[in-house]
Amino acid sequence: MIKLGEKIKSLRKQKNISQEVFANYLGVSFQAVSKWENGYTLPDVTMIPAIASFFGVSTDELFNFNLYEIEKQVEDICDEAYKYRISNPPKSEQILRDGLQRFPGNEIILNNLLYTLDYKTRADEVITLCKTLIESTKDDSVKYDVCQILATCYKENGQDDLIQPTLDLIPEIYFTKLELMASLLNGEICLESALKQKNISAISLIDMLIIAGKYLKKNGEIENAVLQFKIAQKVIDAFADDFVKAKWFRRTVYEYTAKQRKEIETLLTE
Repeated sequence: MIKLGEKIKSLRKQKNISQEVFANYLGVSFQAVSKWENGYTLPDVTMIPAIASFFGVSTDELFNFNLYEIEKQVEDICDEAYKYRISNPPKSEQILRDGLQRFPGNEIILNNLLYTLDYKTRADEVITLCKTLIESTKDDSVKYDVCQILATCYKENGQDDLIQPTLDLIPEIYFTKLELMASLLNGEICLESALKQKNISAISLIDMLIIAGKYLKKNGEIENAVLQFKIAQKVIDAFADDFVKAKWFRRTVYEYTAKQRKEIETLLTE
């Protein structure tokens, strides 16, 4: 069994601070810290990233996990949860919650968990978890993904004034790691990177065409709006005969964009 309390106590003493100072940082009582260190209770799961950040360690190190083993197990948990993310979000959430029981505070699991939560009915939970991860994670891929989730949550809850400051935390990048890997590497990794970036770019292009079309339509530029919708439709149709590499993908772009296809059909007939 992982003795989290002993680890916290050891790290606190290494830092040469009192329970009171540590408790004030976390916004809890020093009695709560004392209970953790003596093994009577455990910190709330949402506090784990903040505790790790305070001591300058990863959450894995906080729990004395073997990094390679934990990454593999976490990947398996997230892959299993992903299968139900769209079709059965509650089941996907439960798989991730069970994963957090095994690996409390794991940033990758928490990041995936955010995709299963309804941004409207559970906005407070989403926003709190997003802010905690943004402030504590040392993984930029997690931070920037969580930033877009938080901005989306603000949008869906009418908090438009908070969207831009959140998006400003994400640097503007005009190339991706996948593009570079596809262009500069050889062998299967080249193919994997190219296929993944192809799908990402196609889905993003379709989304941008729909967004541009909606804006143009709203502003009375009907002809230009229809052009955008029809281009998006052609892009989707172009992927109708595409293939899937099962070890990397579960659906083709054509299958993934079923919702967008229906939306475009509606937009063109309104």
